[in-house]
Amino acid sequence: MTAQHGDRSLGSVAVVIAAAGRGTRLGGASPKALERICGSTLLDYCLDTVSELPGLGVVVVAAPPSHLDDVRAICSRVSGLPIAVVAGGASRPESVANALAELPDGVEVVLVHDAARAFTPVEQFLAVIDAVAAGAKAVVPGVAIVDTIKEVDDSGTVLRTVDRTTLRGVQTPQGFDRETLVAVHADVSLSAATDDAGMVEASGGAVQIIVGHQDAFKITTPFDRTVAEALVASRNGAN
Repeated sequence: MTAQHGDRSLGSVAVVIAAAGRGTRLGGASPKALERICGSTLLDYCLDTVSELPGLGVVVVAAPPSHLDDVRAICSRVSGLPIAVVAGGASRPESVANALAELPDGVEVVLVHDAARAFTPVEQFLAVIDAVAAGAKAVVPGVAIVDTIKEVDDSGTVLRTVDRTTLRGVQTPQGFDRETLVAVHADVSLSAATDDAGMVEASGGAVQIIVGHQDAFKITTPFDRTVAEALVASRNGAN
């Protein structure tokens, strides 16, 4: 594989941004990727970070079909970054599959990133790329679980306390060897998985976990929006 951190062939890395979610739990009027935090959309923040990656062949944004023009307008503001916009599907696997169909020849490493994790640092992207370049077929950033975890039944009665030392909360970007990712998306029996790494797991493939980052949290609820606003204010104060 030619992709190496600091020594990658131009165009060997692609980033798919899953941005077609409705964001119902966030309570906004727009699809989640178009919701604004301190004046900029979540998609803007994602593109700002992705634009820092070397060796990038293309960025493909899977957008809400009803807001393709809005997403194209946001993408047009990013100079020097090759971006394609595709209509997202009814499910995440559909959206990612639509994006994969737009990848040009020569792409070897594919990152799949949630627009809702808009403040993921560039270092996490680079770490995922490096792990795939080193030979892993599928790589996922993960963070240790800090809460005590209880398994409960339908009535809410605790069945057992789960050993959290073996658990990780997974984040994005998730990174893949291109052939591996394309192959699992071609298998319709794997489409029930909630993320791309889950599709690889279900196919019998190995998924490597690397250390994630607290800033890669998923913006899902109004509380998450408040945390994101505080993070932006903190970053702006440090500049």
